[in-house]
Order: sequence, then C-alpha cells, then structure tokens
Amino acid sequence: MADNKVVYGLKNVHYAVITQDVETGGDIYGTPIALKGATEISLEPKGETSDFYADDMLYYTTTTNAGYECTLTLANITNEFRQNVLGEDLETLNKIMTENTNQRTNKIAFMFEFDGDQKAIRHCLYNCTVTRPSLTSATKTETAEPQPQELTLVSAPREDGVVKRSTTVDTPSNIYDAWYNTVYEPAVV
Repeated sequence: MADNKVVYGLKNVHYAVITQDVETGGDIYGTPIALKGATEISLEPKGETSDFYADDMLYYTTTTNAGYECTLTLANITNEFRQNVLGEDLETLNKIMTENTNQRTNKIAFMFEFDGDQKAIRHCLYNCTVTRPSLTSATKTETAEPQPQELTLVSAPREDGVVKRSTTVDTPSNIYDAWYNTVYEPAVV
C-alpha cells in the first residue's frame, strides 16, 4: 500500500501507567486507558545539534535525540487520570480530590492516532513524565465556551534508546487492531 499523502485529526488518546519490575528493575506497562476529549497535540523534538568546523568550513554535524516535549490539549482532565498519573487522592467518604506536595507522578506510555488518507497512523511514546496542568477558565458571556486544559509531557528515551514507535499503512492487522490493548513491544526472535 502507498504511504499516506496527508495526516490530520487526533483521536484514540490512551495512557498506560509504568511500574518497575521488582526483580529486574525493568518497566512494566499497565493496560492502556482511554483519555477522552483530546483536541490538539504538539510534539517538539528535544536534543541538540552540534557543529564542528575544520578546514575553514563546516566539517561535521551531529545531533542527539532526547525525545520530545509534548503539549496535549483536552476538554477536561479526568479524575481517573489525576489519580493514576498525577498521584492525587480521592477521599472515599466525601469524594474530595486532594493534591499534596509529597505526591509523586507516575511515568506513562502515551498512545494516540492521526488519521491519514490511506490509513490512520498509531503512535506510542514509551517513557513519559507528565507535569501538573495549569487551571484556567473564563466567565460565561452570551455563550458558554468550553475552556480546554493542557498537559505537558516529556518523552525521554528508555534505557534501550527507544523513544517512539508508530504503525505504518502496511502494519499487519493483528498488530494494528491490538494497538490499544497493550503497549506494543516487538516479539523477541
């Protein structure tokens, strides 16, 4: 099949909480959970370009891949996400959410999809740290305009160097269709 000529849209945003294997110290990915209401995403590459000059000219250039800094805009951040990822507590009796300075955020794998003219492309960022969102709103006027919320994620390389994986238009259907069931890892041969 031919590659997509264009990509557009954003849907199927999911996250999977990462825990550490006590014996090996490796990452264990939880079951992906849908994060509804995504309206926009921006992934900015992190890394440096270094130029080396010799013989009165640019002799060599090197670049590093330090992952991405992502901004995700959502209609609203769910209480489930606040608990699972941001570490907020929900009081059982009174149903009050509490943010505490001693809370630790959990790392996540972050998954999403862009439509394409041939086939939607699914992505997974493997080692993401999420920062607390800003809280904003505005007064109602003649209309009640929704006030989306922004999350900032930093996607860093894993110890094995993997930053991101993406499907292609030729990804086999068994892998493509199961993309949001588990965090994809290639089969070890």
